[in-house]
Amino acid sequence: MPRLTSENTFLKSLQLKQEQVPSFDTFPFDLPVIRHLGVLDFHPNVTYIIGENGMGKSTLLEAIAVELGFNPEGGTRNFNFSSYDSHSPLDNYIRISKGVQRPIDHFFFRAESFYNVATNIEVMDSQPMAGPRIIDSFGGKSLHEQSHGEAFFATFIHRFQGNGLYILDEPEAALSPLRQMSMLTRIHELVENGSQFIISTHSPILMAYPQSLLFELSDSGIRETTLEETSHYAMMRQFFENKDRMLHHLFYE
Repeated sequence: MPRLTSENTFLKSLQLKQEQVPSFDTFPFDLPVIRHLGVLDFHPNVTYIIGENGMGKSTLLEAIAVELGFNPEGGTRNFNFSSYDSHSPLDNYIRISKGVQRPIDHFFFRAESFYNVATNIEVMDSQPMAGPRIIDSFGGKSLHEQSHGEAFFATFIHRFQGNGLYILDEPEAALSPLRQMSMLTRIHELVENGSQFIISTHSPILMAYPQSLLFELSDSGIRETTLEETSHYAMMRQFFENKDRMLHHLFYE
């Protein structure tokens, strides 16, 4: 399948049901991104949600995933385990506009709870079943017997099949800079094979995919921006262009 376009994309937009919000003074509705959320249009290839910690990136991605039928802790829509039920009720207050096209593959990758997904795979594979082992679709090697980075990348390479919808929450968490560049290559391969991504990240490397939209969350709400205009890019550039001055500022001022 060729790459998606605005006419045949899987997810088109997200909108907050503002009239149904019980109070903007309680979590998660008190987050600036939710207070100022109108209509958020998704790119047919890659949409980035970025911002500092506490701005609501993971909360927003979780709500999108749960509204689409994913487990809050990650995996495919067939995963229904729960290690700790702590997801917010935001999914009940958003409206997602879908395209006519439906993805064949799908996965919600959440770095902070990927260990729980790996454990659930082992539990399911330990039970008698007629079909192939679940771990075979992840490369055949136990995810717990690999480093976090290896397990993450095995998922991206083996489990992501293409023609899919992939929601990724901080996928760079265990990836080296070289692996992050390899991840960009993998994203491109999957986009070329008709996939759509929604990604929350702190990594300027991962933000660099050209066919994308980038939304930055702040105390003022949410705004569309470019890689070069993000605080992440500016901070990293400032650090490496004048490392000694930055270190002096951090240590002595």
